[in-house]
Amino acid sequence: MKVWKHFKTVTYHRYLVMKGCFKVGLYKQGLLHDLSKYSPSEFLVGAKYYQGNRSPNNAEREAIGYSSAWLHHKGRNRHHYEYWIDYSTKEIAGGMAPAPMPVKYVAEMLMDRIAACKVYNGAQYTDAAPLAYYSKGRENAFIHPQTKELLERLLNMLAEKGENETFSYIRRELLHK
Repeated sequence: MKVWKHFKTVTYHRYLVMKGCFKVGLYKQGLLHDLSKYSPSEFLVGAKYYQGNRSPNNAEREAIGYSSAWLHHKGRNRHHYEYWIDYSTKEIAGGMAPAPMPVKYVAEMLMDRIAACKVYNGAQYTDAAPLAYYSKGRENAFIHPQTKELLERLLNMLAEKGENETFSYIRRELLHK
């Protein structure tokens, strides 16, 4: 039963991201979004730890101390800021540095966050939910300042002005200049 419920959750999430991506003109990204979630290394773990009200990756982390599914996922999907962490040639802590994300992936990341909040919040979803969720982990986010500024601007715009105005801005001002 968990396998079917996890499949439905992943597929619904992808559908919502696709709808958002299509509205801003990111057709290819909408179609290809999160296909790795159907791979055995992500799907089987997701089904095993499925709970329905949060990401199974968090349950896997609690159970074994890390998420093998997340490690697989973030390394294959450019809409996650963690994908853009690389070794630095400058002397910084740990030798790692976040790289700036291309705008089209920041837009997809926004769609991903909106869809995740819609899936897990259901009828309680509001346009402020993605900002609230992001704000919980903002201090620990290892994200390039340029990417962070854009993501936060879009999350705030979504919370204040809603999807229609935010998506229109992304389509007109960010992606199709």
